[in-house]
Amino acid sequence: MKKKQIGRELILSAVLLTAFVLWTELVRMVDLQPIGPLESSVGFAKTNGFVHSLTGTNMLLYTITDWLGFVAVAFVAGFGILGLVQWIKRKSILKVDYSILILGLFYITIFAVYLLFEGVVINYRPVLINGHLEASYPSSTTLLVFCVMPTAVIQLKSRMNKSILRTCLMTVMYAFTVFMIGGRLISGVHWITDIIGSILISAGLVVLYRAIIRIK
Repeated sequence: MKKKQIGRELILSAVLLTAFVLWTELVRMVDLQPIGPLESSVGFAKTNGFVHSLTGTNMLLYTITDWLGFVAVAFVAGFGILGLVQWIKRKSILKVDYSILILGLFYITIFAVYLLFEGVVINYRPVLINGHLEASYPSSTTLLVFCVMPTAVIQLKSRMNKSILRTCLMTVMYAFTVFMIGGRLISGVHWITDIIGSILISAGLVVLYRAIIRIK
């Protein structure tokens, strides 16, 4: 049963990550028009332009979601410290909890994806930030939150006994994730295709993480 579940999750992860690659290629090629600031080109221009006309730009919400991104960073730091403490106490990195070691590799992967798309720009934001064009695909805040919070839930579920406190904490974490993704879209600082791209790659990586930690 466990092997079948792992197999299904690996397949689902592969499907999601493949969908992300295909989606990225479509964003690069389909309905490419210079509708962005300084006539920067954007794929799915009609759809992106329509959604952006509905949301407008809310810089207050942009700032709020930007700062709230540090909540996810705090979870990264917290699990990093947990891994470091285990390493010191157990005197070997190989004795650190397997799921924490994989989580560390997961965080490195997220950072690598971020760096990749900072260097390989698919499109720019629909608004100038401090007078400059900024890479927008995939949404880095969405990537951060949608990768970190679900994996944090997985970790906390395995480390906390079932209780009302655990249920409330999980609910808040899921609600926070939804708010952050919706907030980035409604703030108007990303095209909707940027958000979709982030959701696809984040979901693929999270499912892959869950499958890998179940292997041992």
